[in-house]
Amino acid sequence: MSSELPKSTGAPARQNVTFPSAGGTAHGYLALPPSGRGPGVIVIQEWWGLTDHIADVADRLAREGFVAFAPDLYGGNVAHDSEEALRMMRALPVATGVELLSGAVGHLLSLPEVTSDTVGAVGFCMGGGFVLYLAAADPRVSAAVPFYGVIQGELPDFSRLKAQILGHYGELDESIPPKSLDALRETIERQAGITADLRLYPAGHAFFNDGRPSYDADSATRAWASTVPFLHEQLG
Repeated sequence: MSSELPKSTGAPARQNVTFPSAGGTAHGYLALPPSGRGPGVIVIQEWWGLTDHIADVADRLAREGFVAFAPDLYGGNVAHDSEEALRMMRALPVATGVELLSGAVGHLLSLPEVTSDTVGAVGFCMGGGFVLYLAAADPRVSAAVPFYGVIQGELPDFSRLKAQILGHYGELDESIPPKSLDALRETIERQAGITADLRLYPAGHAFFNDGRPSYDADSATRAWASTVPFLHEQLG
């Protein structure tokens, strides 16, 4: 993962809603489509926190007709540099993050604006890894879209997985060797009987983040162009 900072460094976390999760109160950013109603999608942050970039992704999904909800995994904190981001990511146990995200799934499905019985999950970097952890643990996730998802430790147990998976990864991403995707595909197929569509692009890590030097416009456009119809197809 690059040490370059996102464009929103130093800005406070983007929050506009609270919701019950993990026995307490959590925060997040909710974006509604122009129609006011639509299928639900969880947006999971990079290791920087709930930044303007993640809120912008939620807004983009809302413009495509989804009710998009980005829960704040860091409780309002945003990293100022890569060392702080790494420390904050490591301070968040995977099980704790999945518990909070499952609470966000429940909250999203409880909203009258949400028309789907299940949700999609889209995440980036750390959040891409959490997309897979969440989908493996929560069958209410029916569409999982990890962008260059970083797995922390062992692969999750996919035996309860119900979600179809569309993943986007960079061929030049040193933090996620392309060969590692073979093991991920095989594990998902063996444990869940689901064939994961994991796609490679001629780009590095964080190629979708337009506030980073690693941004690759062509790869980002192609990945987004397949993500939106995939979510619509899976969520109805």
